[in-house]
Amino acid sequence: MSQVTRRGLGLAAVIVLGWVLSLLLVLPLQPSAMAPAALVAAILARTVLHTGLFILAHDAMHGLLLPARPGANRRLGQLALLLYACLPYATCKRNHALHHGHPGTALDPDHHGAGGPSLLAWYGRFMAGYLSWQQLGSLVTAWILLAAALLPTNPAAVSSVLVFCILPVLLSSLQLFVVGTYLPHRGGTISLDLPVWLSLLSCYHFGYHHEHHAFPGLAWHELPAARGQGRADNAETAAIALRGWAR
Repeated sequence: MSQVTRRGLGLAAVIVLGWVLSLLLVLPLQPSAMAPAALVAAILARTVLHTGLFILAHDAMHGLLLPARPGANRRLGQLALLLYACLPYATCKRNHALHHGHPGTALDPDHHGAGGPSLLAWYGRFMAGYLSWQQLGSLVTAWILLAAALLPTNPAAVSSVLVFCILPVLLSSLQLFVVGTYLPHRGGTISLDLPVWLSLLSCYHFGYHHEHHAFPGLAWHELPAARGQGRADNAETAAIALRGWAR
């Protein structure tokens, strides 16, 4: 196992464990009884960790979480998307492959379409490409069951689920869309000029979007080095990228 793979799996464990632990910590709380600063901090932390789940799934789609074990790589991606929003892995992977193959064209499911780069219209089209009634039904059912399980010990269970589960999903979808699609693809494919720490917080370096499209065989945590060093393309990263879509 390479050093990059070990690092990626370690970061994945931090994100997933952080997501689980934060959920266990905040769900017993009553949002209305929390200090405003603490409430905002909890929501933002949950949002950032939630976005991390999608980033892990994204790396799995490229075959980068466990390159030597395609089956395990796929299962990790499926788990991340299940926790994120009950999203179907095969559909997301197919859409993302089209995005890389045909960026900014009518064949790109993440493109703004004929309506132009209007933020709200583009966001609606973006979300429609990944959501289905079955997925939404599964997600709503999970939230209802979670609230019902919490009610005996938390009379504000519905509010807790709304604030700490549903709101972070919505904010995370906006984070992924704005930083990972809208800003980089309004006119071609560019990278956002952000310092590394802000790039990490804004969307796990998805803002370094030109580098991601140029080197799709790099994991999310490798993108700052690619941007900082002006890394040239090579046969190895191209081969990794091609193998990734076959997993």
